Amino acid sequence: MNQISGQNDFQSQIFGEQTRQNFDSCYPEQARLLDHAMASHELLTLDALAQLGEALPAKSVEYNPGNLPVGIKPEDVPDNGMTIGDTIRMIDQSSSWAVLKNIEQMPEYEALLLSLLAEIRPILEAKTGKMLMPQGFIFVSSPDAVTPYHFDPEHNILLQLRGEKWMTTFPAGETRFAADEIHEGYHLGGPRNLVWQDDFAADGTRHHLTPGKAIFVPVMAPHHVKNGPEPSISLSITWRSDWSFEEADARAFNGWLRKRGITPKAPGRFPARSKAKAFAWRVLRKITS
Repeated sequence: MNQISGQNDFQSQIFGEQTRQNFDSCYPEQARLLDHAMASHELLTLDALAQLGEALPAKSVEYNPGNLPVGIKPEDVPDNGMTIGDTIRMIDQSSSWAVLKNIEQMPEYEALLLSLLAEIRPILEAKTGKMLMPQGFIFVSSPDAVTPYHFDPEHNILLQLRGEKWMTTFPAGETRFAADEIHEGYHLGGPRNLVWQDDFAADGTRHHLTPGKAIFVPVMAPHHVKNGPEPSISLSITWRSDWSFEEADARAFNGWLRKRGITPKAPGRFPARSKAKAFAWRVLRKITS
């Protein structure tokens, strides 16, 4: 694929001063809309993304029908009957949802990811320490496609590039929206899709994403997404921190305890730390592997 040039040069600033201030005020615990100046460019056209999908390993590509209910179980999601390349090239009529994972496996996309994260790195590292495991994901969605209710283990900024979508977020760490047992099961290798209840809807915050808008989503904050009436392209830039790894390992250790009849206390949200439980899980994992 061709390198980006001209107005799409990696050196151009995507997150302005006001956006960085807004990010500083919400990171790492509050979902918030942000602005960005990411223009369309060669790496993010449908044809380029179709080629990327065909080049990535199979484990780095996920796609399925887009007309799904918010609360569907992962094992109940059907196949859309198409290849990833055709799904993306015909996204306006394929009625599908696709995600290209770990785009940093490709040098051109790694450069894009790192250039974006470099703009906010001083802010995030001042709060949660060294930026770890930078990863990128690209979402390509048909009109009205739904991404079911789920959570993610990374700190995440989603940039909307084409089309529009509505993301509904819920507070991270509140057991009503994601029970402790679900957190623990996920960190022990279970699915990330959550159990949806219709009465959750009134307590979610609905964010409208259009080109030029982005949203910061905290670690493990439940959310679901509904695409607008046109095809959508979104770029997700993510990273981990010592805090996020501690939270994950503490949850896994709690799951290990729960299986042995102990009801553990859930780890606190930032700035609370879970060093003891995280250390215990890392030792346990090492001696049992």
